[in-house]
Amino acid sequence: MQKRFLIFGGISGAIAVALGAMGAHFLKSKIETGLITELNLKTFETATRYQMYHSIILIVIALLSEKINYRLLSKSAYCFIIGIFCFSGSLYLISTAGLIGITNINWLGPITPIGGLFFIGGWLLLAFSSIRNSKN
Repeated sequence: MQKRFLIFGGISGAIAVALGAMGAHFLKSKIETGLITELNLKTFETATRYQMYHSIILIVIALLSEKINYRLLSKSAYCFIIGIFCFSGSLYLISTAGLIGITNINWLGPITPIGGLFFIGGWLLLAFSSIRNSKN
């Protein structure tokens, strides 16, 4: 599992950098067309920022797994992965819907806060894994 989190964190981090660059250059240039608004761009930037934060913590979890309760760390990592898909993924789709031609995105609204709850749960599990450290 440690290797899996390291791989996912690295790939997710690379994707966050690529999408961040796309947002800063390509999407920003589409504001003039009306297909992307300033709010859409800020939403997209939020998605990339949160994806990067949680990609980094996945790498940290992989590195900590030798020292801290791995079972709880693993649950924390899975929460972060689900959070990336739900939170950042839904924000990517919501913010680019006009550009990519998606019209009915109302169903994505509840997905974003669910992803946020997974992020919160992941952080709490991370903290709890330190408290319940079984590898002193």
